Amino acid sequence: MTARTRGRLVFWRSAARFEVRGRQRYEQRQYLDALKAWRKAAAWGSSDAAFRIGMLYERGEGVLRNVPDAVVWYRRAAERDNAQAQYRLGLIYLMGFEGAPSGAEGWLRFVAQCDDDNLKSLLARVFPNGVKVEKNYAEAWRWFTAAATAGRPEALAALGDMTRQGLGCEKDDTAARRWYLLAARAGSASGQFALGDVHYQGLGVPVDYEEALRWYRLASDGGDVRGSVALASMLQGGKGVPGDIAQAGQLYVRAAEAGEPRGQYNAALLHIRGEGLPKDLDKAETYLRAAAKRDYLPAIVSLAEFYARGAGVEPDLRESAHWYRRAAELGDAASRFILGRLCASGAGMPVNQAEAARWFVLAAEQGHAAAGHNLAALYANGEGLERDLEKAFQWCQWAAEKGVVASQTQLGRMYWSGDGVNRDLELAKVWLEKATEAGDPAAKTSLALLHLENGDDADSARVEEMLVEAAQEGHSDAALQLAKLYSDQKLAGAKAGDAYQWYAKAAEKGHPEAQFSLGLLYLEGRSPVKLDATAALKWIIKSAEADYAPAQFQLGVMLCTGTGTSKDFARAVRWYERAAERGHALAQFNLAVMLSKGQGCANDQAAAKAWMQQAANQGVKQARAALAAINSPNEDIQGDAPSRREQTTQASS
Repeated sequence: MTARTRGRLVFWRSAARFEVRGRQRYEQRQYLDALKAWRKAAAWGSSDAAFRIGMLYERGEGVLRNVPDAVVWYRRAAERDNAQAQYRLGLIYLMGFEGAPSGAEGWLRFVAQCDDDNLKSLLARVFPNGVKVEKNYAEAWRWFTAAATAGRPEALAALGDMTRQGLGCEKDDTAARRWYLLAARAGSASGQFALGDVHYQGLGVPVDYEEALRWYRLASDGGDVRGSVALASMLQGGKGVPGDIAQAGQLYVRAAEAGEPRGQYNAALLHIRGEGLPKDLDKAETYLRAAAKRDYLPAIVSLAEFYARGAGVEPDLRESAHWYRRAAELGDAASRFILGRLCASGAGMPVNQAEAARWFVLAAEQGHAAAGHNLAALYANGEGLERDLEKAFQWCQWAAEKGVVASQTQLGRMYWSGDGVNRDLELAKVWLEKATEAGDPAAKTSLALLHLENGDDADSARVEEMLVEAAQEGHSDAALQLAKLYSDQKLAGAKAGDAYQWYAKAAEKGHPEAQFSLGLLYLEGRSPVKLDATAALKWIIKSAEADYAPAQFQLGVMLCTGTGTSKDFARAVRWYERAAERGHALAQFNLAVMLSKGQGCANDQAAAKAWMQQAANQGVKQARAALAAINSPNEDIQGDAPSRREQTTQASS
């Protein structure tokens, strides 16, 4: 044996010894010791040791995870013809990497925000290879080709993927198919799966479900979980093969247990429905969460819906909102809209109109029409956004043109009222008629009232017909309007009982004004009902509790006079105060009188004066007269509430 041969043998044995030691330490999860051994092996020229060090950096085992550092070691191994390293390099350059090394995210964000050369110099010393890898299709192609030449069949499939997508080369389905065939014949499950896609989608060849099925089955048998999912999908849908939901379920489970998010998602759906797999909501939740944590959007949305519905258990709106937020952050327009609604309503989170507006804007910019409708409402009401009727009109028009019927109705009303746009009754009719044709009861109601306002006597029958249709469809405002029109004898053939019938229907639907009006019918004994103070009290309380100020005032009067109930000045004061705060002039006057006299409350002349002034400013004559008493020495405000008839008349105005 020559000296040169002996030297090579020593070199090889040294490298092999450290390489084996590194593997032993790695299996014992002593990653830092494995790194030290492999460094020595790599120094002796072991490409396998260099590759394994790259894996440590890519996985963050024993070192700070940093893909650019992994690239340095992979390149060292690849240049020594290590096919595994060549393939990994190809994947990294194909996908690129942009993310902070594990554990250093906060520090890197801080450095990025600072204009400090010392910190940036420190960053360069800590991460000399950088913290990201730019996509480089030329390098990816180079290393995939090298790996393929060295006998890695999955590299052939990767070259097919690049050719199919036109990454770093001309897009060519025929050439991609050739790469896939080479990979598949070399035993690559990835190549077999890709060939299944080629035949399923008809990429450069006619669509052939049977051939797709054959390749998907080979890929699945070869351990490619994507093949299992694709095969399951074909079995579930009966494409190219008789449907077999049970076999599909087993394939989805196989993929799910291997961590494939689409398998987890589809297995979850089958568990929820109890089709092909046993009905098991706990298992479904587990699979959905696993897929959602990997940012698989369909799973995230389904998980949000799962928690929102409760699916056999108590709904968890907070958890639902969490997942809708994640889907929204990933750009799903429907989830952005739903999250906006949750923010606006406070379901599963605190009410935040500004946040609601932000999500509605993002969803609307993606073309979500209902989000545009809600955005118009926020602008119109000044909720979460500065009130802007012109922008409200613009978004309302945008949503209406996209077919949102509620927006078409609102647009018609805006043209009618001139809110945010020049008043145009013809366009108002156009949009209201369009929404009416779509069956919107609110549009029917508004269109009927528009005809009445214009004095279209010829359309009286049509007006009544539209209001009756809308009311029978459950639209309480239509029922209220019908009641008013019958009560005022504005519709031909109106009978005494018609008004009562429609007031009652609207009241039962929870319409506060209708409840109040029905209460007044009972309070005054107007035909066809008899005077019934107890029934009156019942409906007026319902209306008052719904924050209808005239009902709150009237309830105060009834409590003061003992009508339908026992007298209770303290409760009367509370209801007067609620009505007064909502701007009801007579409630302000009566509250002032009671505060001045200390009836049902402590005597408070300052508060009495303040409320009396507000009532006077709204034109209450008794308030103006009573204000003079304030300046009279040793005299309280004097005054009496209006008569019950005057109260009732003014309260309903």
